[in-house]
Amino acid sequence: MNDAPHALIAGAGIGGLTTALCLARAGFGVRLLERAALLEEAGAGLQISPNASAVLRDLGVLPRLSAAALAPEAIHIKRWRDGTTLQRLPLQDAEQRWGAPYLLVHRADLQKALLEAVAEKDTINLSMRAELAGFAANETGIEATARHGAVRIRHSADCLIGADGLRSFVRQRLADIRGTGHAHTKPAEVPSYAKHVAWRALVDAEQVPAELRRKESTLWLGPKAHLVHYPLRAGSVINVVAVVEAPVSIDWTRDIWSQSGPQQEIIARFSDWHEDARTLIAAARTWRKWPLVDLDPLPAWTMGRVALLGDAAHPMLPFLAQGAAQAIEDAAMLGALLKPNCDIQAALAAYANARHKRASKVQAQSRRQGQIYHLAGPAALLRDFTLRSMGARQLLAGYDWLYRA
Repeated sequence: MNDAPHALIAGAGIGGLTTALCLARAGFGVRLLERAALLEEAGAGLQISPNASAVLRDLGVLPRLSAAALAPEAIHIKRWRDGTTLQRLPLQDAEQRWGAPYLLVHRADLQKALLEAVAEKDTINLSMRAELAGFAANETGIEATARHGAVRIRHSADCLIGADGLRSFVRQRLADIRGTGHAHTKPAEVPSYAKHVAWRALVDAEQVPAELRRKESTLWLGPKAHLVHYPLRAGSVINVVAVVEAPVSIDWTRDIWSQSGPQQEIIARFSDWHEDARTLIAAARTWRKWPLVDLDPLPAWTMGRVALLGDAAHPMLPFLAQGAAQAIEDAAMLGALLKPNCDIQAALAAYANARHKRASKVQAQSRRQGQIYHLAGPAALLRDFTLRSMGARQLLAGYDWLYRA
């Protein structure tokens, strides 16, 4: 494999790990740089829609999730105040309809499955506590410097993939190069405030009534807020996410993804919601909250032998549950276009051309979905009437463009 092309990937999240597997299968040697010392159990539940599960299936990852993933029977949409069912979208035939299963999984379980698959590939090298510190690209390759703990190490590669998240060092470096003609290493420019705050918790399923343990993804729509919950890990826990409109300043010097949230604050915010919603929220013992941040679509994702992926390229609000899914789609496209002996710059440009329009559409639709979820007053009444009158078949058809594998 010494003569094989090599890819350097910054970031070993879901997007970075999936990209490593896709490129290794395509014949690349891969080095993954992850700045964290340990890939800990972060986040909570993920809805893996068929457009993403198809990729994981092709990579052989789905069997590793068989004991942890759960296929929901339906998406159940309810009204916040009285619990009225606005619509129930059956998902039993999801694989037949869209070509791959619709799954609910804990983020840590998916990450573990991807790490296991990566560990089995002798062409993938994963370095922890390794943070990209700088890079230069030319017509023949990439020269990069990374901090491996206290040591700086140089890495050479044929291409660099920035899968390093919302505060992407790679994205900012490319912006600097485009803007000034030479590189600086200032922090990534990201918003200083967010319009929404998400709260998440895992609830012991035995602590809530059977109604709240159904094998469904349940969505409650309310004024300037919504609540999502679904079972994970063979139904042993319930994943709960509450999103509220609450403009908040962001302190990027802290870990914004896992800040503790006082239980009484979230209980008070949902105090006038239906009893089932209040019961579920009260059953959680530990809450984490984080600001929801997205960016407008970027004009370009690539420059020469460097490309962006996932949140580094198209961070999006979670109202279509597509953040991880779109990163997985990116990875699959890179694996399809980057091949040994290919023109790497042309392949990366083709990747951006193939993915930019779709990901930008998902970003825009995610924003729009959030606005619909949080309607109040007469507009909410019209939304509810529309959901009830359209019927499940028509509503499901509205997701064909997104979910079809």
